[in-house]
Amino acid sequence: MTTANLPRRASPARAATPSAPFGTDVTWTNWGGNQSATPAFTVRPRNEQEALDAVRFAIREGLPVRAVGSGHSSSPLVQTGGVLMDMSALSAITGTDRERRRARALAGTTINAFGDPLWEQGLALGNQGDIDKQQIAGALATSTHGSGKNLGSFSSNLRWVRLINGYGEIVEIGEGQLRELRAAQVALGTLGVFLEVELAVEDRYYLQEQITYPTWAETASTWDTDIDSNRHYSFLWCPENDSCELLDLPGAPGLSMANRSYTKRYNVAHIQDERDISTVEGARLDRSYRIYPGGFTTQFHELEYFVRSDDGLAAVEAIQDLIRTKYPEQRYPVEVRWVKADEGYMSQFQGRDSTVITLTTEPGTDYWQFFRDADALLQEFEPRAHWGKIHFMTRNRLERLYPELDTFIHVRREFDPHGMFLNDHTRALLG
Repeated sequence: MTTANLPRRASPARAATPSAPFGTDVTWTNWGGNQSATPAFTVRPRNEQEALDAVRFAIREGLPVRAVGSGHSSSPLVQTGGVLMDMSALSAITGTDRERRRARALAGTTINAFGDPLWEQGLALGNQGDIDKQQIAGALATSTHGSGKNLGSFSSNLRWVRLINGYGEIVEIGEGQLRELRAAQVALGTLGVFLEVELAVEDRYYLQEQITYPTWAETASTWDTDIDSNRHYSFLWCPENDSCELLDLPGAPGLSMANRSYTKRYNVAHIQDERDISTVEGARLDRSYRIYPGGFTTQFHELEYFVRSDDGLAAVEAIQDLIRTKYPEQRYPVEVRWVKADEGYMSQFQGRDSTVITLTTEPGTDYWQFFRDADALLQEFEPRAHWGKIHFMTRNRLERLYPELDTFIHVRREFDPHGMFLNDHTRALLG
């Protein structure tokens, strides 16, 4: 572990402003429009030294620090009245290792920026989610994921990180420090400001897409087979005929989508000549990173909970009943995915294979009671929540659901003893 010298505390009157471009009273708003903040300073470091200077400035001033990525989180992870650090300028693939299947990148590198550089080196990310605009540090902080019963989240692939801790030091965490690494894999930005990361990746591969539109009875009847026999399998259950359209997805030609599933299967394809690549909607064949969805153009808000895979079907059907009986106005699809268990202390997938249930709603509508009722309904399944989505997790729930919570909190305090990387939201959960 490498460190810099501990910064001396200075009085606010003598403390210099950050060396990076910064602004005061600049309001930040997230992508979904449901979270905003007006920090004392918004800093946009252009290099590692400017990021370090900004953290040391915050320490001297006694100001809290939160880092912001692409702003795709719906939960209040970013809010601060102190220093908000926009890491988007720290973006680059900094190295690849074909033999070890590793890739390094600066913290502000977006997921879609990994595609071409890794492919040129014979490598690829092992999985991606529905959106690829997130910065990698934010994806790691919240355990962002794709779908596949044998595939983990982005966080499960973190093997090394270089960060600025609460002492104003640059430190490194690698595989020889498993206790610290498992804390860093999903840290909600509370260990420090990430500068650079190393991920385990895979040999590059092509994917074949298959989109189908089974009825719910058909979806339920092939539940286990579909999960087990596809590299990537997921579906969006549609309560109404126009549900797919709300997410810009094509419905089944000539069929009502009400109580049908928009089902996605992606499996590895072996091709020798890229002239065989196909862009036919619903049956694409392409490089893996070009097959995964890239994002959505319309804003929405989400609640995303994770139950044990064995409880997946029962939990989904409980949500369907809730929508049919109490919230028929909720027309957005319910998305269902799968993720493999991992060992990150604060990972939603820690110690258990999971079924992912995502509820989507329209900005500007009153969806709070729907989300609260869904939260209450799912409690019998001991759900965990996506840290970057709307949720109702409390410290008491964390103590029941996360067996390594105390270990994480101990590591967090070692890296940030004065809580400078906490905000009101994370302090209530992890302070």
